[in-house]
Amino acid sequence: MNLNKNLIFLGMMGSGKSSIGYLVSKKLNLNFFDIDRLIEKNEEMTISNIFKERGEINFRKLEEKITLKTLKSKNSVIALGGGGFVNEKIRNEIIKNHLSFWLNWSDHILLKRIKGSKKRPLALNSTPQEIKQLIKRRIKIYSKAQFKINCNKLSKSEIVKEVIKNYELC
Repeated sequence: MNLNKNLIFLGMMGSGKSSIGYLVSKKLNLNFFDIDRLIEKNEEMTISNIFKERGEINFRKLEEKITLKTLKSKNSVIALGGGGFVNEKIRNEIIKNHLSFWLNWSDHILLKRIKGSKKRPLALNSTPQEIKQLIKRRIKIYSKAQFKINCNKLSKSEIVKEVIKNYELC
């Protein structure tokens, strides 16, 4: 077990990064950080409003700054936003210095989870086909994570057990 490395959760919006990350942090008695919540707290705005009022480029700059700062924490579990790992600086830092867990789901399940969600600005105004294209593009990047957890047939507790099993092998 490598206690100097943070556990980082990545994957598409709706993949359970926040809920699984929180449960893992409780089981391992580690700090938990949700990057989207940190951004909202820092900006005193929802992610949707940041996208609406300042645009995605501005949001991605905030995301990079807050994520890189949070990654300096020790003994922590960190849930990235869906696009966090797409950022090369963030991705390189995670691959080099942390343990990364990709929560992988089928397109079908992800579409069901995120379609029409008002709190997911990239999904709100996208067609199912556009969301599938986004998933396809991001999978190439997510696949660089150290661990891939295929979640389709697992319960939350089974996903948590799988993560902890992999963590303890490090």
